[in-house]
Amino acid sequence: MTHAMLKGSNVPLEAATVRAVLRWQPGQGVPDVDASALLLGPDGRVRSDEDFVFYNQPRHPSGTVWRLGKKRTADGLTDTIQTDLAAMEAEVGRVLLVASADGVPFGRVRSLCILLYDAGAADGEPLATFDIKPETGEETALICGELYRRGEGWKFRALGEGYTQGLKGLATDFGISVDESEGADGAPSTALQQGAPAPDLSRPLPPEQSPPSYGYPQPQQPQHAQPAYSYPQPAGTAAYGHPQGEPAATAQPASTAQGAATAQGGAFGYGYPPAAPPVPDAEFRMPPMGPQFVRG
Repeated sequence: MTHAMLKGSNVPLEAATVRAVLRWQPGQGVPDVDASALLLGPDGRVRSDEDFVFYNQPRHPSGTVWRLGKKRTADGLTDTIQTDLAAMEAEVGRVLLVASADGVPFGRVRSLCILLYDAGAADGEPLATFDIKPETGEETALICGELYRRGEGWKFRALGEGYTQGLKGLATDFGISVDESEGADGAPSTALQQGAPAPDLSRPLPPEQSPPSYGYPQPQQPQHAQPAYSYPQPAGTAAYGHPQGEPAATAQPASTAQGAATAQGGAFGYGYPPAAPPVPDAEFRMPPMGPQFVRG
């Protein structure tokens, strides 16, 4: 039988291990919700920071309280805390079941409720359900309920008490030491340990540090840039950037100038240099004009 709880009501628990499921409806503008737990000693406060079980410390050292993580179901999103009541340390008298909304007020969270199951009964009906209604809607952390000792057994009480200071304010009230450098969501800094920043791979390495392609050394860059197409080359550089030998000191004869130019060729589309005009023969005579050129 499932008990529909009202705020302030309680119900005895016979289960050795209880699974507390926090459930809400996702939607536009609805914040993400995290479930956590605080184990309180006889004075109503934590014995040490290890008594705080949440997203960055998901399991208590005793192994009696741990997070099962988030799931998406047909009824909404869930985050779950499981508690082994039978193995709980004798010094622990209460276990608070907490919800936090990442700095966003719970007025934006729809259909928030907590469901208690007997973890030893597979696919069983909930032992109890509690629809959580924030008092002002400005709360950013809520104590949904508590598991507490009563004689030799345990009970669950529905609470729904809110904090506007987020998880940081709630944890501080119960003895968690909070550093000044807390995270953006108001959680204690001890819960937000960040690793070294990853290197920025979007920026290329400097030219002297650029790795060679496929593991082979890169060729040395030529001292003179390769000429652009259809433009003359710089002096001392032949076609395609290869070095040219020193020019001969003596000039070539006129009869071989054209052959030399032909052998060298023009660079990148330029024509050959003009050949020297031939030397006329001194004994050459034009033939006499024929009758076809004489007027009749």
